[in-house]
Amino acid sequence: MMRTSTRPLVLISVMVIASVSIAGPTQAQPKLPDQSRQETLIKTTLLTFNDANVTGNYSVLHAKSAKPFRDQFTPARLKETFKEFAEKHIDFDIIAAKTPLLTQETKLDEDGRLALQGYFDTTPSHVYYDLRYILSEGEWKPIKINVQVKEPDRK
Repeated sequence: MMRTSTRPLVLISVMVIASVSIAGPTQAQPKLPDQSRQETLIKTTLLTFNDANVTGNYSVLHAKSAKPFRDQFTPARLKETFKEFAEKHIDFDIIAAKTPLLTQETKLDEDGRLALQGYFDTTPSHVYYDLRYILSEGEWKPIKINVQVKEPDRK
């Protein structure tokens, strides 16, 4: 269940990104993870983000992020950056039971960052995400987290 304050939620958007270039001319481009792994990355990142906002403890989100991200953003800075989610009591743990819907084709950008963009079809608001990952310490770890909770786009 998505819980929010009693005031209608139009849009909450927060993004943090660490600047880093990981691929050089002599480094091989990493391979795209399969669809199952992509879904795992999306859900674990967003659920860790959600838990941090619900509890006010950003240490786990910080620890699970890529090293350049951790170097740039302390847990205290993450808490300050995402304070609007906590203040509005945003809790979107329902995404654990949903399938992410991609809005952009999964790709590796020119710097070798894995780009995952899409949303979860939740009510009353959708959870939109724009995530970037790099290989850090032998695993895909987030280097960018952009989350928006808003009413679905109408066509």
